[in-house]
Amino acid sequence: MKKTLITGITGQDGSYLAEFLLEKGYEVHGIVRKETLENTEKLCNIDAVLDQLILHEGCLADRHSLYKIFSKVKPDECYHLAASSFVSYSFDDEFFIMNNNFNSTHYLLSTIVEVNSKCKFFFAGSSEMFGEPSVTPQTETTPFNPKSMYGISKVSSYYLIKNYREKEKLFACTGIMYNHESPRRGKHFVTKKIIASAVRIKKGLQNEIYLGNLDAKRDWGYAPSYVNAIWMMLQHDVPDDYIIATGKLHSVREFLEIVFTYLDLDFQKYVKHDSQFFRASELIPLCGNSAKAQEHLGWHNMTPFKEMVKNMIDVELDQYNKTR
Repeated sequence: MKKTLITGITGQDGSYLAEFLLEKGYEVHGIVRKETLENTEKLCNIDAVLDQLILHEGCLADRHSLYKIFSKVKPDECYHLAASSFVSYSFDDEFFIMNNNFNSTHYLLSTIVEVNSKCKFFFAGSSEMFGEPSVTPQTETTPFNPKSMYGISKVSSYYLIKNYREKEKLFACTGIMYNHESPRRGKHFVTKKIIASAVRIKKGLQNEIYLGNLDAKRDWGYAPSYVNAIWMMLQHDVPDDYIIATGKLHSVREFLEIVFTYLDLDFQKYVKHDSQFFRASELIPLCGNSAKAQEHLGWHNMTPFKEMVKNMIDVELDQYNKTR
């Protein structure tokens, strides 16, 4: 039986990956913070499989903590999904973001070298690594141009992984993952905010929703499909880096229209603009070309955009009805 260690196991991607690997027959271990173990709400994404998981209390900012867990588990595969995922452009949180996103990657890589160099390693990159790209769609050879500390931390980790792959001969991959959504998306992401607010408006509990630039566009995919892609990377014969994306752009306005129309509402009656949420449209948009993943891994994004959005709405409605 293969053993795997997942950071960020309670998050959107980590929880789907845990379920996916359990179905594949893996022994699944996860690293969680002490406060997470003490708060059942933070475990909600893995609640259905909690009794099948082996969770370890640890801190990504503490190398000794990670070393102890890794040495105990000795996993065959390690998926590093935990990160400070909010994209801050103010640099207010630059030290925390860099420490959490870059140092934790370094700690894990160095531990693999010392404890089990045969362990395969995956790192969750981001389209924010391209920041303001020179071309669209972006490929694996498009120059990085990050404009946030989040993006900088991801690019730094990318080059660190590349160095370990070449110098230490580790099987280590970076998946440059574009926006991907699901019913398990965090509340501070615009997709989740729109759907949760629309359901509350439908139920008469909310009268308006405040948003920024409705013309901003994103390459939105479906999280469970992306989880399949990252597993496929570690099953490939050769370690490499891949863009995981749909190659299609959709605006916030289009997302709104789908959500509110599905709920038989007119979004224009409820949406208010707030400058604090405004994010300018990119002159050259972040849109990924996943041809390499399609050719080398045989991966394809199988869930259409509208189907993904409607699934998110249905789950939100179901959760609302269960709590009432």
